[in-house]
Amino acid sequence: MATDNMRNRETQEASKEAIRDILDADPEDIVGDPLTEEDEDPAENEDAAGDAAETVDQDEADKLEKELRNAEKGFKNAQRFLIYLAILLVVLWVLFFKIIGITHMPSGDMSPRIDAGDLIVFYRLDRSPKFEDVVVFEKDIDGTGTKTMMVGRVMAVPGDTVDISAGNHLMVNGNSIVEPMIYSLTPKREDRVAYPLTMGEEQYFILVDSRQDGMDSRYFGPVSKDEILGMVITLVRRTKL
Repeated sequence: MATDNMRNRETQEASKEAIRDILDADPEDIVGDPLTEEDEDPAENEDAAGDAAETVDQDEADKLEKELRNAEKGFKNAQRFLIYLAILLVVLWVLFFKIIGITHMPSGDMSPRIDAGDLIVFYRLDRSPKFEDVVVFEKDIDGTGTKTMMVGRVMAVPGDTVDISAGNHLMVNGNSIVEPMIYSLTPKREDRVAYPLTMGEEQYFILVDSRQDGMDSRYFGPVSKDEILGMVITLVRRTKL
């Protein structure tokens, strides 16, 4: 019994000591400040702000990079288009100024095969026509230095001798030329060309199909090879609306 009483007294003394410690302690140390939240770490706040700014900067950089890529793509497309356009223009220039020529028939001198206003396509690279080839050529008709573009048919080539008979028939190398598509005689142009006339090197005697009033070698003499622009390969007929 004595032992139990002693233990009870020790327990009571310990309880009293614990109560005194609690009473002596600062109330804020026990319950804390109920009006304030736990202080935040400033370093964590700075890191969060830095991460947000870095995200915005990255978005702006991605947007700028995308715009630069689109601009570069547009520039390359424009550059490619300009290159193709330049190539096309060069090809067209070579085709129509070095290989193919286009002109219109200015008069009815080649009627009925070629009418006035018909579109003529000629080949520039072949300037050595043969007998009866139709050619486009330039000639200084009146000696003023101004050349006129004309169309005619080759009736004599280098080395041939041309004459016109008393009956107004074309003679080449002593032979009368039969021309089934020519519907008129071939009269001389008085005092313009002396017959018989032999073609020199690279000279051609060119006549129009409408022989009565047409302007051709009977008026201005032989046409040189340098004056020939090309041989007619096709034509587009003028249509009357």
